[in-house]
Amino acid sequence: MYRLTVLYGHPEDPEAFDEYYTSTHIPVAKKMQGLTGWTIGHCEAAEEGEKPPYYMIVGLYAESREALEAVLASPEGQATVADVANFATGGAWFFFDDEQVITPVTLG
Repeated sequence: MYRLTVLYGHPEDPEAFDEYYTSTHIPVAKKMQGLTGWTIGHCEAAEEGEKPPYYMIVGLYAESREALEAVLASPEGQATVADVANFATGGAWFFFDDEQVITPVTLG
């Protein structure tokens, strides 16, 4: 399974980021066809009292990199990517990986 990870830097106004992401960006992104999964999470530091290097991490999943690239190349994918500039005041980084899921059953 392939994943496109989006790392969002700390926004100038976290409340405005979260409001826009929830009320505007997610509805735009939900129009994309071909994803097999989608995860969203606000980052937390491993050590208490520290600030994590990123504000939010998002994972978009498909069967292959080519499938993810096709999703992004679609009009809905292009609209979603273009919308990032409207709220990601802390920057956004995109990268692909071939995710390998290891569970306790497969460790033994």
